[in-house]
Amino acid sequence: MFISLCIGSMLQYFLNAHLSFLLYFPASSCGIPSYAPNIARVVGGEDATPHSWPWQISLQYDKSGVWAHTCGGTLIDTNWVLTAAHCISNTRTYRVLLGKQNLEVEEAGSVAAAVEKIIVHEKWNSFLIVNDIALIKLADHVQLSDTIQPACLPPNGAILTQDFPCYITGWGRLWTNGPISDDLQQALLPVVDHATCTKWDWWGSNVKETMVCAGGDGVVSGCNGDSGGPLNCKVTDPWEVHGIVSFGSGLGCNTRKKPTVFTRVSAYIDWINEVCVNPLKQALGV
Repeated sequence: MFISLCIGSMLQYFLNAHLSFLLYFPASSCGIPSYAPNIARVVGGEDATPHSWPWQISLQYDKSGVWAHTCGGTLIDTNWVLTAAHCISNTRTYRVLLGKQNLEVEEAGSVAAAVEKIIVHEKWNSFLIVNDIALIKLADHVQLSDTIQPACLPPNGAILTQDFPCYITGWGRLWTNGPISDDLQQALLPVVDHATCTKWDWWGSNVKETMVCAGGDGVVSGCNGDSGGPLNCKVTDPWEVHGIVSFGSGLGCNTRKKPTVFTRVSAYIDWINEVCVNPLKQALGV
């Protein structure tokens, strides 16, 4: 069982008479890319197969009149994006770029979407780095296609086992203090269970129950610019996004026993639904 989309927003979309969307893109189509990702290679990061992670977005901000990549994120509905709270600043103007492989070239099927509002978790704590999650509501619904599709979310409370194979994706730095990648990257990051990740020589008490760790081999990890992006895991047929890139080691991106730490999405399913569904219920008088 998996959670496909922000149900309330989808209902609103249907009520606006977009019945063709319902017929062509059923909720069960989430997490199934038109172009299959290449997961045969298991060592090191590599360029992703174009559009094989169609829910991956680039969160960009206006930098003196030029749009610049700052974080990743996940499309979870036609007008909702999931990202990290630490990616958001009240002083910046944002847009969301969807359907992209290379951030430096024009690509058919890509869309630049304006932002209507951003909801940061009310208990986000930048000192402890807890509740590092935010939702971005797009100004308009995006048209789904082969290059733009929503992710599936895991069941409420789902926990992945030790060494479960997941993939991090993003345009982050290729190595510590290195350049930002132009092409979307992917890398295998096996899950590190909570008991291991909270050992004193790993992350200790810095890791909470609402987080999930992956990697830690000292070779592959997330890096600056990957923040907010997804941890993609194939538990059943559709891919599910189980994590939001939150933090890593200050000693370097690829530090042994310091796996990339993600906000565990399954710990926030109720919050996601609260943000997406309740305003619609109130509007409909439900």
